[in-house]
Parts: sequence; C-alpha cells; structure tokens
Amino acid sequence: MKFSSEELKALCLQSLPIIKSAGNFIKNELGKVHQQEIEIKSLNSLVSYVDRQAEEMLVKGLHNLLPEASFLTEEETIEQKTSALQWIIDPLDGTTNFLFQIPVFSVSVALQLNDQLLVGIVYEINQNECFYAWKGGGAFLNEQPIGVSNRKSLEESLIATGFPYYDYGVMSSYMEALMEFMKGTRGIRRLGSAAVDLAYVSCGRFDAFFETNLNLWDIAAGLLLVEEAGGKTSDFLGKQNHTSGKEILACSQEVYDACQKIVSKAFH
Repeated sequence: MKFSSEELKALCLQSLPIIKSAGNFIKNELGKVHQQEIEIKSLNSLVSYVDRQAEEMLVKGLHNLLPEASFLTEEETIEQKTSALQWIIDPLDGTTNFLFQIPVFSVSVALQLNDQLLVGIVYEINQNECFYAWKGGGAFLNEQPIGVSNRKSLEESLIATGFPYYDYGVMSSYMEALMEFMKGTRGIRRLGSAAVDLAYVSCGRFDAFFETNLNLWDIAAGLLLVEEAGGKTSDFLGKQNHTSGKEILACSQEVYDACQKIVSKAFH
C-alpha cells in the first residue's frame, strides 16, 4: 500500500472538518461537566463523557473517510486492532485543563502506515488554530505554511515541557534539566497539552520541547508537524526510538544539539 503526496494531501484536508467538528463539540461542553461525571482512570489521569463522545465522532468520520484503517485511541471506544494502516487519536489532549476550564487543550489525530507517520493534525480548540502536515508536504497553520524557529542560540530560546504526574522516579532528572534550561534560556513553559507543545515548536513559538512517559496518541501528530516544519525529533540520547513516548525531544535545528546535550546528561 502506497500513497502519493497528492493522496496524502487530500486525506489530510478531508480530515480537517471531522476534527474541527469534534473540537467544536468539546468547546460547547466547556464548563458543563459535573464532578460526578469525571472518572479517574489512574493517578491524575481524568476522563469524562466529553473525551469519549469526541472520540466516537472522530472514529466514525475517519472510518468513513478511510474504511481500511484500524484505530489506536486513548479512550478505546472502538476495538483496538493492529494493522499496517492506522489512525492514532487523542480526542482531548489536555483533559485536566478542560475540566478545570484552563483554555489550552486540543484534538490530536495522526495516520501511520507500517509505523511511518503520514498525516498529523493538531486542532487547538480555544484559539481555533488547526496545525496540519502530510509526509513530504510541509506543515501548515490555518492554510498558511509554517516552520520551526530560526533563533540561533539556546540563550534566545523558549522551552516547553510537561511535568511528571504519575511516575515520580525521574523527578531528580527533571530538576537537573530544568535548572540548566532556567539558567540558559528565555524561560520554560508548561501548557498541559503535549500535542499543543509540539504544534508550537512546529510554528516557532517554542524552540524545543522535552517530556517523558507520554503515549503515542499524545505525540504522533505533533512529531510529524515538527519534522515537516523543518525540526528534529528524537529520544534524549538522539536515537529514533522516541515514538514509544518514553522520552521525546523536539527542537528547531538550531538548538537541537544544545538541548540534547542537556537532557542526555540529566536523564542518563
């Protein structure tokens, strides 16, 4: 199975209304979820009917668009099957932000073929910003081409991260890395949605993003965005096994080496 660049472009653009529709549903539910409707999946991992209904909307629309593809989804509203062609869906990345009415959350959707990312879409709902890319086609924000930052030095850079919320065994490593970034950059931001963090790297708002213990649905779309926008992604050792989410580093080309040196030293 192969897709031409034009076929991937068409698939990506045809996916956008499906994803925006789910995003509009999420936005309309903001502030309407009652405490008794919130479930705790695991330590500090929350879910509500909004996540599940949004996922069902995405699965239905994307299945109609590409019936031969299987699904890997965070909320498992559909049977999780493994196949060469697969949609990877996080219906609401930043659920805690959503439930606390902090306006940073997104829909993240990617398409992969044999572990190769083909399409990546991150819809930041509150700003109505839709980031999207297809393999070989570049990256876009609301129809305009985007690229990673060209700031030349770490000292000029703004770094994004996410803090551990269930695996605290890496806290000392985080603190070491944060100390280096605090002293050597313009600052550090923690938004609460890895998909948005990666999208912001792809358009140059952030120069770098690092985090540990993420899932593929958190990062798949964002990884392709960064790569198609001219950035570089890896694990903390600089290897390409980062889609596991155990370690993820995404940077502009200009600051990648400096960032990789810091996280490698702190975590290994």
